[in-house]
Amino acid sequence: MATQEIFRYVKNHPSGKVKIAYADVDGVLRGKYIAAEKFLSLSNGETTFCDVIFGWDASDVAYDNGKYTGWHTGYPDAPARLDFSTFRKIPWENDLPFFLGEIMDVDGNPASICPRQLLKKIQADARAEGFTPFFSQEFEWFNFQETPHSAQQKNYKDLEPITPGMFGYSILRTTLQNPFFNDLFELLRKFDVPIEGLHTETGPGVLEAAIQYSNVIEAADRATLFKTSVKEIAYKHGIMATFMAKISENLPGCGGHVHQSLWDKTGKKNLFYAANDQHHMSEVMKSYVAGQLFCLPHLLPMYAPTINSYKRLVEGAWAPTTLTWGVDNRTVALRVLSGGSKSCRLETRVIGSDVNPYLAMAAALASGLHGIKKKMKLKQAATFGNGYRNFSNGVLPGNLHEATQLMKNSSVASEILGDKFVEHFTQTREWEWRQHLKAVTDWEYKRYFEII
Repeated sequence: MATQEIFRYVKNHPSGKVKIAYADVDGVLRGKYIAAEKFLSLSNGETTFCDVIFGWDASDVAYDNGKYTGWHTGYPDAPARLDFSTFRKIPWENDLPFFLGEIMDVDGNPASICPRQLLKKIQADARAEGFTPFFSQEFEWFNFQETPHSAQQKNYKDLEPITPGMFGYSILRTTLQNPFFNDLFELLRKFDVPIEGLHTETGPGVLEAAIQYSNVIEAADRATLFKTSVKEIAYKHGIMATFMAKISENLPGCGGHVHQSLWDKTGKKNLFYAANDQHHMSEVMKSYVAGQLFCLPHLLPMYAPTINSYKRLVEGAWAPTTLTWGVDNRTVALRVLSGGSKSCRLETRVIGSDVNPYLAMAAALASGLHGIKKKMKLKQAATFGNGYRNFSNGVLPGNLHEATQLMKNSSVASEILGDKFVEHFTQTREWEWRQHLKAVTDWEYKRYFEII
């Protein structure tokens, strides 16, 4: 929609307001409502937003180790820009106008710590090499018949799932919560976050949705909006949705797998596909996969950003633990799907549902481009069978601290993502680890209270 049409819609909307949001380092949307008059007064979308959104964690606790902002800066407003191309109408808020924004630096340049700006930088790198990246993300998540109040009152224990038992790909279970299912499909489509498929996964109250593919920025916008939208739509039905990577040691974790391919400048030819290759993989695709395999240990916190992320990455639980690739193999880190010239793509399966989509896609694309730039050869053979048992190329770091230290000291991470981003992001992950060390858990009570 042209800018004039957007402004006309905002001006004529009966609410007299606009909703705006920015994604923080954890992928949480931080925003507010502003008066339509204020929005219409913005020149080219230029505005400001409090920089505290990059100075605190997911629980609004201020970092004590950050350089970008903090008590030492006074948490000023940062220059920001609303992207008019992200205009949407929120169907569950009377088609309220909505926009995503991004943070700038004091000179008006993209801020190095802003996740959306980082992805735009990597996309520009791809285009400079003649590539058009197309991406999409799929999510698994748990749904409970709870409210924020009831869940907190129960201390997040014994929550009631919307459906009982393990029943993946169930046609029966979709009828049990049919109004919720229908709203997810219809309202997300109206919000321009179209999904290709929606089904139950194995586990009580678990759903999985695949978002339609698009250019990489739009794909990340859709994925980020998907998570918040699902939560808001769930609220309408007295349901709480969670994208935690692992809610129980006895149940599978929740993935946020990213599908990706590189096309030519016109966007008409898939450069990953080669009809004459054994696996239908072009040399471009092979170098892309080799780059991701090489970079995975250096960038793992961007795919697995929380303490909880690593509870998902365990053997035999539908999440990878080894640095492996394979053709249509769900036990490996990188799953190649090369059946046809239109559908040939790579699925990065390490990524959990708790991820920041901008950062996950930035890491995946930058890693693949690194492999192409360095002309890396895919020397590692494809894994057939159980990827959990293939240790030939190593294993993933086992916790957030280990993964963060690898990234913090990685020249590769700094080379492909930039020093300032790596410094800020790893500081936030070090903070996350320190908060975890303070907590006394239920596991410790059960194990030590009486016996020790």
